[in-house]
Order: sequence, then structure tokens, then C-alpha cells
Amino acid sequence: EVQLVESGGGLVQAGGSMRLSCAASGFTFDDYAIGWFRQAPGKAREGVACISRSDGSTYYADSVKGRFTISRDNTKNAVYLQMNSLKPEDTAVYYCTTDPSWVRLIETKTPGYWGQGTQVTVSS
Repeated sequence: EVQLVESGGGLVQAGGSMRLSCAASGFTFDDYAIGWFRQAPGKAREGVACISRSDGSTYYADSVKGRFTISRDNTKNAVYLQMNSLKPEDTAVYYCTTDPSWVRLIETKTPGYWGQGTQVTVSS
């Protein structure tokens, strides 16, 4: 059974930093691309950052480019999202997701597996 468990959310002031972690289990981690999605109240779900399964290719939404960095540690079955220069508009529930298909993460935005989410709140 695929399991994704996020941690590291909380409250931070605008301009601050936060690091989200995702612990993965139940599948061959190296064979899956990983993505972070977010959803704010009343807004559409947004793909924030994704990392490929093999060559480390990354994708970032325009709204976070230059501020967020996604990374993965295949030895620990873990994924991280380092968020710097946070803005109030980054406030959302952040979800760790995974799928064998890179296309499903970055084009159709429909990864097959989702974690339970972690709340990130950025105060102004």
C-alpha cells in the first residue's frame, strides 16, 4: 500500500522559510516521480513542484520559481520542499503526491497517490 506522510507545516511570518518533508513507503521509490501540490480555500489545486524519478529533472510553478526547491533522497525514501521568502499567498494545505508518470504530475496534474496534507500558514 502506497503511503505518503507529510510533516513540517505550521505558521511562519512572511519572508520566512519552512521545510516540508514527505516520508514514502509501500512502493519502489526510485520508480516514481514525486510532486508537491497545494490547495488554498476557494482556490483550485496547484502543482507547486515536481521531481522526476531518475535524472532529477524538476518542475516549478511560476508562482514559486526561485523561492521553492524540491529534492529527494532515494536512500531514505524521502522528499523535501524547501520554501524560502514565503508570502501570505503561499498559505494552503500542501500535499505530497506520487505517480510513475511524469506527465500525470506536470501536465494533467492527476497523480495517482496523495498524502493527507499539511497546513502551511504564512502571516503578513
